[in-house]
Amino acid sequence: MSRQRRVLANAYNVAEFRAAARRVLPTGIFDYLDGGSEDEITLRRNREVFEAWGLMPRWGPVSGPDTTTSLLGRSSALPLTLTPTGATRLFHPEGELAVAGAAASAGIPYGLAGMSTVAMESIAERFPGLDRWFNLGLSKDAKVREEKLDRCRAAGFNTLIVGVDTRALGSRERDLQNGFTAPPSLTLATLLDIASRPGWWANFLRSDGLSFPNLSPQGSSPTVTPSMWQQILGHSDSSNGWGELEALREAWDGKIVLKGCVNPSDVGRAASVGIDAVQLSNHGGRQLDHMLSPMDVLQESRQRVGSAIEIYVDSGIRRGSDIVKALALGADACSIGRPYLYGLVAAGSPGVGRIIEIFAEELRRTMTLVGVSTVAELKDKGPAVVRDLRQAGKAPDEASARAEDHPLLTAAK
Repeated sequence: MSRQRRVLANAYNVAEFRAAARRVLPTGIFDYLDGGSEDEITLRRNREVFEAWGLMPRWGPVSGPDTTTSLLGRSSALPLTLTPTGATRLFHPEGELAVAGAAASAGIPYGLAGMSTVAMESIAERFPGLDRWFNLGLSKDAKVREEKLDRCRAAGFNTLIVGVDTRALGSRERDLQNGFTAPPSLTLATLLDIASRPGWWANFLRSDGLSFPNLSPQGSSPTVTPSMWQQILGHSDSSNGWGELEALREAWDGKIVLKGCVNPSDVGRAASVGIDAVQLSNHGGRQLDHMLSPMDVLQESRQRVGSAIEIYVDSGIRRGSDIVKALALGADACSIGRPYLYGLVAAGSPGVGRIIEIFAEELRRTMTLVGVSTVAELKDKGPAVVRDLRQAGKAPDEASARAEDHPLLTAAK
């Protein structure tokens, strides 16, 4: 009789949790979670680029395998982080607390969104052992910046994630069609859509109203205005630039992750100003359509910076084998957003935990079948583990020349 138990017992992969989440949420809320911008070409490409790489096992003994790694100087049980997602309680009343709890149990980092619906102090109090990262917006106001940094320090957040991919709101046409706009429009169609999902609606009414206690330095929850709704949907200040990032680097003695680059020159500049890691991202295909995928620029980005900074990859990761491919091509870790939200919607906190378990199981199985025992070995053997299927029909001499010019091999030379 329990839908949650049925999902946990019968959903074996991210796609099946997605299908379960779709049955729970009103269409407009699901499309906000699942959709991309304009023609959703970037959204589809994020999956296609992973499918363009084949795995090339090598025979030999394998032990473990051991999936532990070091991210920004701290141990992580997996080369995986949970990236920030705003307004998480819109999808399930447990919201960010459920996600943080699952990350803490799994021993991996969790990034709390600036537009989160749970105070950072609550996360710190409930999960003191969690590797806590916070998504901080850039600001030209030094006083506001320092007040926010003081609050992060007091709550024990050791890493800041700075997003640079939301200078304007992408045209998410599913949202426009569903009335999920700024401010939201309640038409007869949207009301009927909500009414068709009484379970979600009942949970939403029983829970506290949505508030955003991490927006202000003091922790107050301002009234949601149309301009704030724009922020919720993805808009930030387009006037910020490298100067604000450099000022943040001066003011913050913890780690900084720059999220939203797909330009290797930006990755190089981030390294030069002292950023600790770059998260290659196209915002899950939700901003600029026809945009490159992180996997398109991963090898060039690693060649540009060598081992100077860590590189993470998000957008389109749905399998443990995707993590193997990304690490083989130069990444230090991958990051997921939608997959853990599917788990949250379908089965609450246990659903988030199960999504992480699925990635861990698939990662270990793929590492074993490929023939590597540790994350370090996988990264070291990188070019020997994957093959670009788009080049499979080329003549042997051409393929040999390309292998000789492989960015990772060139960097090693």
